[in-house]
Amino acid sequence: MMRVLAIAALLLGAVPSAALANEGGGGLISLDKSLVIQAINFGLLLFILIKLLYKPLLAKMNERTEAIRSSLEEAKAARAEAERERAEHATKLQASLAEAQSIRATALKDAAEEQRRLVDAARAEAARLVEAARSEMGQDVRRARQELRQEVADLATSVAERLIRKSLRDEDHRRIVDDAINRVERVN
Repeated sequence: MMRVLAIAALLLGAVPSAALANEGGGGLISLDKSLVIQAINFGLLLFILIKLLYKPLLAKMNERTEAIRSSLEEAKAARAEAERERAEHATKLQASLAEAQSIRATALKDAAEEQRRLVDAARAEAARLVEAARSEMGQDVRRARQELRQEVADLATSVAERLIRKSLRDEDHRRIVDDAINRVERVN
């Protein structure tokens, strides 16, 4: 509708200007009715340009300014969100590193405890084996002494038999017993 009015006003201003130009007025600007018509034409043109071009252009410029402002605010919000997320991720990373160090320290402590336990078990086993060997050696020594006593007793019996058979004198008998006792003491 506004465009139709603008075209009509333009034609209304152009028709009288063309009619006056045919009358043969002389110069570029004459101070007669045509100046008033030109002023009215200029006013109409100015009104039409303001209504059809300037206000829509101004509205588009304001719309664009608001869009840019909105985009800047969104960018600021996005930057703030990204910074917050970065800080959150950094905090989580620090927590993860601390947890990993804690797990590592716990594992090292457990490994050291296990190593100490194994060393203690190995020492206990070695002590048990040494004690078993000593016990076995003690039994072997007792067995050897028992066998030695048995042998000495057999030897003494055989010496006594020989003495009895020969009917030795008393001092010969003592000398033989003393020799046997000395041999037994040397063996022990």
